Amino acid sequence: YDLKIQVPFCPESTLSGIGYTDFMPAVWYRREVLLTQEQVKGRVILHFGAVDYETSVFVNEKEVGKHIGGYSSFEFDITNDVECGKNVVVVCVKDDVRSGLQPRGKQSGAYYSRACDYTRTTGIWQTVWLEFVPKSYVKNIRYYADIEEKCFNVDVSVYGSGNLMLAAFYKGNIQGTVEKHVKGDGNKLVLPVDELYLWECGNGRLYDIKIEYVSDRDGTIDVVSSYAGMREVMLDGYKFLLNGKSVFQRLVLEQGFYRDGIYTAPTEETLWKDIKLAKSLGFNGARLHQKIFEPRFLYYCDKEGYMVWEEQGNWGLDLSNPEVFLNFVPEWLEVVERDMNHPS
Repeated sequence: YDLKIQVPFCPESTLSGIGYTDFMPAVWYRREVLLTQEQVKGRVILHFGAVDYETSVFVNEKEVGKHIGGYSSFEFDITNDVECGKNVVVVCVKDDVRSGLQPRGKQSGAYYSRACDYTRTTGIWQTVWLEFVPKSYVKNIRYYADIEEKCFNVDVSVYGSGNLMLAAFYKGNIQGTVEKHVKGDGNKLVLPVDELYLWECGNGRLYDIKIEYVSDRDGTIDVVSSYAGMREVMLDGYKFLLNGKSVFQRLVLEQGFYRDGIYTAPTEETLWKDIKLAKSLGFNGARLHQKIFEPRFLYYCDKEGYMVWEEQGNWGLDLSNPEVFLNFVPEWLEVVERDMNHPS
């Protein structure tokens, strides 16, 4: 550990402070983290936005989990592995874009960039963070818009059991509430809205959702800020329909490469600027090419009313090897599960 790296930029990038562009079969990270008694009294979740490609994570010399896939997000519950005071997190990442077993997208299999292949991304390239939640908390939530009934059908998963309250707002004005006692997975609720504001191309109308979950176990409250878009999509022959209206998709091909950050945008404003620039040129969306983009980019797509087609990288795969299927499909399903809730 004689080098220091600026995460979440990959070691090939100049913004990482390293800028090493040769092949790296493995990289190792080590970070000391100080935790307070207050932080460790509930659950501690270690999140990774994306790490390319095969990741092993150790906390205080104990392996807490593995993940395969360079584009999907993952997390580990490390509650039982941390303590008040100093904790050491170590991450090992293996990466071999020339193996034929992993989807490399547009990362070059040669030393230099060439044709449509560019500088590689090894290791951590999206945000890593710790989340501190109560013992009982909201694990996941899904919104299914119903324009005709003016409501969101909501699917909520929680740890433990307790009372759940959802409230919808539009530009600060209350639109509807629902309350229900819930436990575990598969809790169904209907959240009505008084006024209908449709999510459309160029108009990213979003309802803010406030979620409060009060635990039966100890009365702790988990509060979550969320949002949802009222929109429906379907196909009619060769026509793509958004809210029942045919929409011609004028899509730019978005590759998501940056000179100084490679796979990682240098700033949050850079993500938003790409969308605004495309819209100013008359495009109403993008095909996200051979790369899964970070949720923060999709957040701005939601706000801007900017349609996107998300696409898992598949270049570099040896399609004659059945092991490829076992690597490709699970990661793609993780991405679908993570991103299906974005209106864009």
